[in-house]
Amino acid sequence: MIVKNVIKTNQYYDSATLMLLTSKIGRHLGSAKHVAVMMATDMNKDLMEASGLLTDEGREAGANDLVFAIRGESEEEINKVLLMAEEELNTKAAHMKKESQDVVKTVEEAVSQYPNASMAVVSLPGQFAAREVKKLLMADRHVLLFSDNVSLEEERKLKDLALERGLLMMGPDCGTAVINGVGLGFSNQVKRGNIGLAAASGTGLQEVMCQISNRGGGISQAFGTGGRDVKEAIGGRMMLSCLELLENDHSTDVIVIVSKPPSPSVLEKIAAYLRGKKKPVVACFMGNEGNDDPSLPWKTAAALDETARLAVELAGTGDSRRHEIPAEMVSEAMAQRTLLQPGQKYIRGLYCGGTLAYETMLLIRSHTKKVYSNIAVTDEERIDGLQASKEHTVLDLGDDEFTVGKPHPMIEPSLREERLLQEAADPETAVILADVETGYGSHENPARVLAEEVAKAQEILKEQNRHIIFVASICGSYEDFQDYEEQKRILKQQGILVMESNAQAAELALAIMEELEKEGNV
Repeated sequence: MIVKNVIKTNQYYDSATLMLLTSKIGRHLGSAKHVAVMMATDMNKDLMEASGLLTDEGREAGANDLVFAIRGESEEEINKVLLMAEEELNTKAAHMKKESQDVVKTVEEAVSQYPNASMAVVSLPGQFAAREVKKLLMADRHVLLFSDNVSLEEERKLKDLALERGLLMMGPDCGTAVINGVGLGFSNQVKRGNIGLAAASGTGLQEVMCQISNRGGGISQAFGTGGRDVKEAIGGRMMLSCLELLENDHSTDVIVIVSKPPSPSVLEKIAAYLRGKKKPVVACFMGNEGNDDPSLPWKTAAALDETARLAVELAGTGDSRRHEIPAEMVSEAMAQRTLLQPGQKYIRGLYCGGTLAYETMLLIRSHTKKVYSNIAVTDEERIDGLQASKEHTVLDLGDDEFTVGKPHPMIEPSLREERLLQEAADPETAVILADVETGYGSHENPARVLAEEVAKAQEILKEQNRHIIFVASICGSYEDFQDYEEQKRILKQQGILVMESNAQAAELALAIMEELEKEGNV
């Protein structure tokens, strides 16, 4: 193997474009680990160095330079891939030039050229994001800040500035929102209605609003705050502001809060604000102890699908029945259970959506008391996601350790393949759980990608006379352009058991474990 870096001086491309390009040429090379196409910022060079992809040429590149870093079997192979990458970028540049003759290069130009625009979406390297967001806030634009790697101090200052000016500052690391029916970031085509959401989690917000829409309910507004907003350091600044907006919004009759456990002080601030308010509230603080305190001014839900059900019930629209796992699905799971061999006794969860991974981890943990994860609840259960799984393991494949120089797996779910095959090769794996995300920003056919990965695993298992039970759920609405029913059909055709919610998928996996325990296999 040889490594080659090619530098294009003073050529800037946004990170989303470069991540998609990295993924595409990575598939050509047979592994995304063999390539990185990045701007040569200090942080990106550190990432390439850690991946063994940086050469002396790359080390000398500046922050405004583009680096092609490729590992290949031969100089000929690398040059072929480089040519393909350059053609892709040249095609994109030509397309952009054709599509728009009015490309703006600064915030000031954008504000001047689009004076009626009230919202801006910012996706920049973290070290530059705060400066540009401040300009937008000073120009009285609401902001959804997609970028991460923004310091806590910068986040506090930006949110304080936004609050002073009566603006939204959603983020950093905020990927989802629906404002007046318009989806921002990773979002879904959901029905309009009278349920408003404020969430400090991305796929958690998507799962709940899609479940509401699929039940026949509708969304008035869906605000993301960024995951750190409910921590002590930020103090729930934007969460409280969003709750106030929903309380005063005439189209909202029911309020929903979704978050991982807030700090105790933030939880009390939220409770203090909501006490005495007229609109009913459903809260899902996943994994937070004391959620069942009757003095709290909300109905509590422990799972995301139950949150949606309660919201629809309070709103008086749609189907508020409890959806049990269909009997035929249980029968199919138990039939597949008989194909497992002694020693197959663990669940392995491979998730594109971080909040869905967290929910699954909590549900399994309530049954087994220990689940290993790269987003574990305790240090004892925390593992490096790149190391082999042990016992029950749930991984967030969108975490930084998996996405260095690569697109998020919601954009490119094929990044799951290597790990899925690794789990399938483990003789202790009984069930593999996975998620499929549809909607704006997500892959155009994520079910097809997962089905192809499972097909490869099944071929290997067949040769070894082994079996694994694959269970999945679709985080998406019936109206999403990927076609929910078609996504479901593709998965089922490959023998994957498809549940209506992430929680149901985890519960089915646990039901299989319970039967294995009764048989003495666990």
